[in-house]
Amino acid sequence: MTIRDTARETAVPPAPARGRLPEVRSDLAHELRATWVVTRRELLRFKQDRARMVTMLLQPILFVFVMGTGLGSIVDTGGGTSFRTFLFPGVLATSVLFTAAFAGISLVWDREFGFLREMMVAPISRASIIWGKCLGGAVVATGQSLVLLALAGTVGIPYDPVLLLELIGCLFLGAMLLTALGVLLSTRISSIQTAMPVSQLLIMPMMFLSGSLFPISGLPGWLAVLTRLNPLTYVVQPMRHLTLDHLDLSAAERERLLPVVTWFGWPVPVGVQLLAVAVITLGLVTLAARVFRTTE
Repeated sequence: MTIRDTARETAVPPAPARGRLPEVRSDLAHELRATWVVTRRELLRFKQDRARMVTMLLQPILFVFVMGTGLGSIVDTGGGTSFRTFLFPGVLATSVLFTAAFAGISLVWDREFGFLREMMVAPISRASIIWGKCLGGAVVATGQSLVLLALAGTVGIPYDPVLLLELIGCLFLGAMLLTALGVLLSTRISSIQTAMPVSQLLIMPMMFLSGSLFPISGLPGWLAVLTRLNPLTYVVQPMRHLTLDHLDLSAAERERLLPVVTWFGWPVPVGVQLLAVAVITLGLVTLAARVFRTTE
């Protein structure tokens, strides 16, 4: 081997003319593809589980048409509005609760059956896995709730295209929040036997303290504080405002059914409530990705 050949082999390759932008773009595209693969897997898994589709819808339908009809005879809405009409947006908002939370803790199933290890040794960032799980769970939960949304007309809610799009957006945001919470829990839970009771311990209080089943006006002080600390409240109340604003409510009904959510006396606009949910969701996903990096 000549000196010229040796110099040619050891020479440093020239840097790209315009820095490392092509490589950065390639890495970003690679991570986006990885996120889509994980998301698509969640969609395929749900598609193959038809029994899950039916059972997850049964509870919200019972809440609206059985409990709503029963309580409607004793609950005073302050006017002629049916209690089922009031109940519908709250139940719709929480219809993503179980599906999204269980999609989040499915990470524990993946760990127990070895699929998670295969994803973790792949040449992708662990943040892509977390984002894929959250997006997949949110899309599945939102899509399933569309069946319940299609029944809006049966409780006196108009099929207004703008209203329906607004509700779908709120549903997706709430589903992302709940899936991210489930994923965060799953990063530190090693067995499904532990994951199930822990998820139930969080799901039920979040549902009952969101005001989905009762008006939040006139609550005792301690209960009012808990509803304002619950992030799901800021999904339920905007959906209820968006829905009931399309109805002709009397002043008494509006005061009773659409109370203003306040922070230290400041009335919080609906847009700020949804922005708070988005910020909390982003924080949960970021924290889950950071914790997941240290998971073996």
